[in-house]
Amino acid sequence: MLMTVLRTVLTPSALTSLALGWLGVLALAAAAPMLAAAPPAITWLALAGVVAVILVAAFGVVAQAEALAHRLGDPYGSLILTISIVLVEVILIASVLLGPGEHATIARDSVMAVTMIILGLVVGLSLVVGARGGARVQQSGTNSYLLMIVLLTAVAFVVPSFLPGGTYTGTLALVVAAVSIVGYGLFLARQLGAHAADYREIGESAHEHRYVREVVRTHGGELVARTLLLVATVVPIVLMSHDMSTLMNTAFTEAGVPLALSGVVIAAIVFMPETLTTLRAARAGEFQRVVNLCLGALVSTVGLTIPVVLVIGEITGAHVVLAPELTQLLLVGAMIAATIWAFWGGKTTRARGIVPLALFAAYFVMIAL
Repeated sequence: MLMTVLRTVLTPSALTSLALGWLGVLALAAAAPMLAAAPPAITWLALAGVVAVILVAAFGVVAQAEALAHRLGDPYGSLILTISIVLVEVILIASVLLGPGEHATIARDSVMAVTMIILGLVVGLSLVVGARGGARVQQSGTNSYLLMIVLLTAVAFVVPSFLPGGTYTGTLALVVAAVSIVGYGLFLARQLGAHAADYREIGESAHEHRYVREVVRTHGGELVARTLLLVATVVPIVLMSHDMSTLMNTAFTEAGVPLALSGVVIAAIVFMPETLTTLRAARAGEFQRVVNLCLGALVSTVGLTIPVVLVIGEITGAHVVLAPELTQLLLVGAMIAATIWAFWGGKTTRARGIVPLALFAAYFVMIAL
């Protein structure tokens, strides 16, 4: 039984993605001293190699995510991919905060970049690529995502803009962290419990998705193996993205490219597996899965990142700034409004994807200049 599961899960392509990812991590660690003083041509070559390895690993993650989604159905399958990527991203941000140096705005900048990439680039492309003749989504489930996004981003960015130092401090910081975590937990309970049908494709009846307990009992070994393989393939992507930031900062500085752009590029690469999975779902006409992946990823990112950095700030005394510049705040607000309009009434069209793409372009130009 075990050998059958392993043969099913550990395919040559899956092992190749896994091996290349970890070889890339080891190669970067070994070459770090030499790359620190490397000429520009070598730096750009190493950067291109890292991106190529990450893309190969990302396709491996997508394959496991789609297999899990097939077994479990949504929202369970999409949630495994989303949580695994977001948790590693949160751990990465926390490790930077706990490390040497001053990184007061890393959480704000990272979450802002993720917000604009997911809602602008990924949602926009998904609608333009896949919403031929219009597409429908579950209005109740989609609205619950949008409500959580409005609530969490208001707590994360809007309220701190009116506070001294642009952040929460003391008891207020701990209260906000606790409320955010509890709110996110309650949302997950709703999504995975009695209201799971609100997050499935329209037209899929309840009997098409067996109870999770039955699926786990029948295919438990395969599910565990695929989940472990997915996480093991995601981790090197994030680790390489973290190390790649040094290479990118060096290359961008030498080329005269604004360093703020590197944060957006790195965030896009970290979420590459989710982006690829989302675009494939859009091409297949699975727009509730597009919603689950995109909006679910943003809810998880904000709902987990902000509480973690606030708690770390209070424990270590590190200064954490959450308030963005007014221009960025207005762009995020416009992007959320465009996303609400994109899925208004439980339906969407290609035309509704143009506004998010235009707003992302404006954000990209703003940070690139």
